[in-house]
Amino acid sequence: MRRGIAATALVASLALAATACGGGDDSGSDSSGPVTITWWDTSNATNEAPTYQALVKQFEAANKDIKVKYVNVPFDQAQNKFDTAAGSKGAPDVLRSEVGWTPAFAKKGYFLPLDGTEALAEQDKFQSSLIEQAKYEGKTYGVPFTTDTLALVYNKELFEQAGVEAPKTWDDLKKAAATIKAKTGVDGYWGSTQAYYAQSFLYGEGADTVDAEAKKVTVASPEAKKAYGTWLSLFEGKGLHKADTTADAYAHIQDAFVNGKVAAIIQGPWEITNFYKGSAFADKENLGITTVPAGSTGKAGAPTGGHNLSVYAGSDEAHQKAALKFVNFMTSAKAQETIALKNSTLPTRDDAYTAEVKADPGIAGYQGVLAAAQPRPALPEYSSLWGPLDKELPKIAGGKVSLDEGLSNAETDIAKLVPDFSK
Repeated sequence: MRRGIAATALVASLALAATACGGGDDSGSDSSGPVTITWWDTSNATNEAPTYQALVKQFEAANKDIKVKYVNVPFDQAQNKFDTAAGSKGAPDVLRSEVGWTPAFAKKGYFLPLDGTEALAEQDKFQSSLIEQAKYEGKTYGVPFTTDTLALVYNKELFEQAGVEAPKTWDDLKKAAATIKAKTGVDGYWGSTQAYYAQSFLYGEGADTVDAEAKKVTVASPEAKKAYGTWLSLFEGKGLHKADTTADAYAHIQDAFVNGKVAAIIQGPWEITNFYKGSAFADKENLGITTVPAGSTGKAGAPTGGHNLSVYAGSDEAHQKAALKFVNFMTSAKAQETIALKNSTLPTRDDAYTAEVKADPGIAGYQGVLAAAQPRPALPEYSSLWGPLDKELPKIAGGKVSLDEGLSNAETDIAKLVPDFSK
């Protein structure tokens, strides 16, 4: 699961910082030899990291004066590890920073502003919304590296057998699920109780967890309650799978979908390669991808996710210069194309969507829904706001608390995370 930071994430990792530091490590700073920079990559060590390691070797071959010390750090530990390392002046020179971390670390002064540097030499090639999402107080602190969003993914064969089309609204989805169940015996939809996956319901009602501009907590507003009411209604009814509130819910939902035991789920492109491993999608063309259904406002949207490459502000000038060159290389059109082809992830720049990349139906499908993706506000605390909801939504879906009570509890906890916001 790529969303959120586990509550049990390690708070400190000075040992890793000591062995993998960039700014605090004088090795490689001798003018007579190459500069050694350290990159903390937070990608999946099995499915994605080998592609990045191969690109590192290509970069070193083309830049004999720079060596890159590659360190793969588990995603659910990386935020706290970097926070600790940067606070002690021992952070890596480059971090694969989740988009939600970028403004948070920029606020602390840990990231170098990249405007006007080599890292952003081709800024106009990147999707503008992703550049905006990498900003904090008007400055850019990351170069978009991979992007993602959520979509309704569905089994085309099951939909065709039932004679239904991809739904445009949540009501359409309910009707389609009932028909699919009646015609095929398979549940039509299985929803998630995780806050990130419920975010689309908020967007469909023109709501959010907070109003960043007005500095107001809005998770329990009338619009938000309507959104979560719709979300809750999709756990009960013909063809709608009941809520799974277990710790393994994510795996259960994913497994059911890829093996044809449920016709549709909400999911992101990080699972493209795993979709194809399932029996239902041995034929890749059977994978349907469409924008998440719209709410009562007629709007459909999903959160924009992904990662930036950011440079540590505590590194010395030589390390920063080398790091900027490395970031420029890793986010180039050629590198982005290579990453997309090898890892089935979405490029962040338009010129990387080559014909070969778009030949993958998963990538092409998700590219088509990116226009409906909604960037996060430049609020350092924003990603952490899903934490209280991740605690309350399973209780609501499991019938342990009412919708009103659960949202009230979340509102109280969210207000503590943004103490200058009103309720």
